[in-house]
Amino acid sequence: QGRMWAYTIGFTVLPHVGGFFGWFINRKEIPVWYEKLKKPSWCPPRRIFPVAWTVLYTGMGYASYLIWNDLGGCSSKAIVPLGLYGAQLALNWAWPLFFFGARNLKMALIDILCLDGLVIGTMCSWYRINKIATLLMVPYLGWLAMATCLTIRIWKDNPQQKTGKSE
Repeated sequence: QGRMWAYTIGFTVLPHVGGFFGWFINRKEIPVWYEKLKKPSWCPPRRIFPVAWTVLYTGMGYASYLIWNDLGGCSSKAIVPLGLYGAQLALNWAWPLFFFGARNLKMALIDILCLDGLVIGTMCSWYRINKIATLLMVPYLGWLAMATCLTIRIWKDNPQQKTGKSE
């Protein structure tokens, strides 16, 4: 029983690791570069992002634990559902590197469009396994829909920034 808590915490914390890493290496780009970009009026304020991602990463991390647990750990049945989850998590972690690090809006846009598809695929593969886990991914998918629209608008409205760092 005590070991299950370790797995629960590990799966729940895992998404935060890449999110924190992405923030840490790009934190200086946000006030310098991001603030100068043309953004739509519906762009959320900067202070919302850390709160939102804390909630979203916690939900998706715990959801992945539920799937892992229901499938009996790292079994052959877990390859596709957790493989899709891992792939979407990797694309999630890569987005800030493309957007803030490389300042490559086109690659960030390609990344988030692929991410959207992988999250939908993850949720579809999870639905028959654990509906609660799938529902825990719904806020994430909603946030990604907004983030995708925001990325498209920033890409379209900042043509000088589409290909990457210019400095």
